[in-house]
Amino acid sequence: MPISVRSRGASRAAVLLLVAAASAAQPSPLDRAHAHNDYAHDRPLLDALDHGFNSVEADVWLVDGALLVAHDRDDVRPERTLERLYLDPLRARARANGGRIHPGRPPLLLLVDVKSDAEATYARLHEVLRGYADVLTIWAGDAVDEGAVSVVLSGERARATMRAAPIRFAAYDGRLPDLDAEADAPAGFLPLVSERWSRVTGWDGTTPAPDGLRAELAALAATAHAQGRRLRLWGTPERDAVWSLLLETGVDLINTDDLAGLEAFLRRGAE
Repeated sequence: MPISVRSRGASRAAVLLLVAAASAAQPSPLDRAHAHNDYAHDRPLLDALDHGFNSVEADVWLVDGALLVAHDRDDVRPERTLERLYLDPLRARARANGGRIHPGRPPLLLLVDVKSDAEATYARLHEVLRGYADVLTIWAGDAVDEGAVSVVLSGERARATMRAAPIRFAAYDGRLPDLDAEADAPAGFLPLVSERWSRVTGWDGTTPAPDGLRAELAALAATAHAQGRRLRLWGTPERDAVWSLLLETGVDLINTDDLAGLEAFLRRGAE
């Protein structure tokens, strides 16, 4: 199956220059920082990149054929498309940075949380992502062609359709039960396992961690890593004690809405 790459033409020249200038001033990247509900910030994607994040999340609704970014259906706006807020600026930055979003670092994770019908949204998303194949990770059977951006689908996921696709421009976000039920699934299909914090523990970080929590988190991370997957927990309290435990136990992505706070925490630990 040929992969067509949509040309943007000379109209992107100004964007490329701006992205190149901005990239030169970027801080060192933070591979474990994940911008939850990234689109809610004043500058979607750009704020996260300015703080060094290498993982961002966008909720998407399929509305009249357009992939619109918003948490709730009532909040969609026609100009806030996945392409305009994320795919176009990521392509421009990758071209300006020699094929990476953060030079010399792993692909940026773009987690697309599908809010509308799984099958219909995936069909449209596949078409849209095909137009950005030049900067995306592509999966063809067991082969993986790593790009500047790896798209992973969460929320409403067309699992069977994705597994059967001969070529994919997105991977599948699993849940904790998948560490058992999908243990043999290729890591290229299911590279990430995500779960709600409250389904693991009710600890909010204001008291000592419960007995056994450290061992439980470490065991979950170890199982995911043995299968070639990364682990993410969402809905985690925005506290240093919680972030420290996640780091120490090997949880790969720290989920946050507080970009500046997590950046400061991670950079203190690197000093």
